Amino acid sequence: MTINIKDIAEKDRNSVLHPFTQLQDFASGKLGEPTIVETGKGIHIQDAYGNQLIDGFAGLYCVNVGYGRTEVAEAISRQAYRLAYYHSYAAHTTDELAILSDRLVKMAPGKMSKVFYGMSGSDANETQAKFVWYYNNLRGKPTKKKIISRERGYHGCSVVSGSMTGMSFYHDHMDLPLPQIAHTGVPHHYWGAHPGETEREFSARRAVELDQLIEQLGPDNVGGFIAEPVLGTGGITPPPEGYWEAIQPVLKKHDVLLIADEVITGFGRTGSMFGSQHYGIEPDLITVAKGLTSAYFPLSAAIVGEKVYQVLEDGADRVGAFSHGYTYSGHPIGAAAANAVLDIVEKEDLPGNARDVGAYFQAQLKEKFAQLPIVGEVRGVGLMGAIEFVGDRESKTRFDPSLKVGARVSKTARDGGLIARAMPHGDILGFAPPLVTTKEEIDEIVLIAEKAVRSVMDDLVRDGQKL
Repeated sequence: MTINIKDIAEKDRNSVLHPFTQLQDFASGKLGEPTIVETGKGIHIQDAYGNQLIDGFAGLYCVNVGYGRTEVAEAISRQAYRLAYYHSYAAHTTDELAILSDRLVKMAPGKMSKVFYGMSGSDANETQAKFVWYYNNLRGKPTKKKIISRERGYHGCSVVSGSMTGMSFYHDHMDLPLPQIAHTGVPHHYWGAHPGETEREFSARRAVELDQLIEQLGPDNVGGFIAEPVLGTGGITPPPEGYWEAIQPVLKKHDVLLIADEVITGFGRTGSMFGSQHYGIEPDLITVAKGLTSAYFPLSAAIVGEKVYQVLEDGADRVGAFSHGYTYSGHPIGAAAANAVLDIVEKEDLPGNARDVGAYFQAQLKEKFAQLPIVGEVRGVGLMGAIEFVGDRESKTRFDPSLKVGARVSKTARDGGLIARAMPHGDILGFAPPLVTTKEEIDEIVLIAEKAVRSVMDDLVRDGQKL
């Protein structure tokens, strides 16, 4: 299809309210023209000007099977022709929905029982909060409602999920967080450890801090703890050694439900099918989205463990119907897309590819970047990784924020043909390429990123910055 680029850009500027965009700068043209993305194939996208870019972030960690998978498009088409929509209220279902739900319950870690569907990770985590509250009401613990998240955790940007997210810029001017949400320390050893503190010692301290927070809030007031197996938007930070081993006994001690937010890590990104399996996490509730359909259709799920579900079922005679749901819960096209995507994930062993190619990726990142004078830490797991830049390696001194080092590296990489994300809360370059990425494509990603980092280093020196 031929489009009028100027016309589309003008229509966009005049009518679209873009997420996470400086509105005045975009409206005035200071940010330049919008990027009009036209096509995608494998790990590449192409814009309306014919520029081809490696998508080193899989959209937003989500296009795991890569772009242009005709088998997914065909599954969507078949379902749309056969039955484009029906709701799942009052025990209505479709074959694709029943098959998908059975599949998720069997493949998910822990003892899972049922699946509730939404459209995004944000709404799925809203649902998880309601599960925590509903569960405790039904078992006669009406005050056990507070949910603890972690600083720099990301769980969405709706009202409850945005409150769970532990980053202030999601809260500022939005009247968040809600008082039902509390936050505990970020599990990042590089920045949070005391001098000489090992990863296991740091993890033990974080567990003690969590225990103290629950005691401070009152164990009868704390109902849930939500966490990503690996911090995503908070810096692509794997947990330090011993972290989950130390945290889970604290939750069990205080009868606190564990919500594993697997929106990013679910379906293979860490090298295991779920991040919970990778780190020995035993969740009561699991949130999935992104990789569930590889973003070919909006779909999320809150997977409910047997312990929680049995309380809900047992309470039904007293409280009546489960009064929660969305018009599009269990959308048949979304279910068909998810089944087609999971077929690819399993048939092509994408968790195995993330493990094997991911190991190569992690090694290449460390080899090319770990010794550079502006790099404080190289970290990651599977096919997700990050490079954190600092002004002084020895003292772990950050760059002056006005230098915007992370953003400059990201822009320079993009100019070189690679999309890699400038992460918040520091000067961080993040990667999360599709799970179909090959070692040869990793070489290309790392080469472009290295050129970008060295180019920005040269600019900093020219500007008088001592490295």
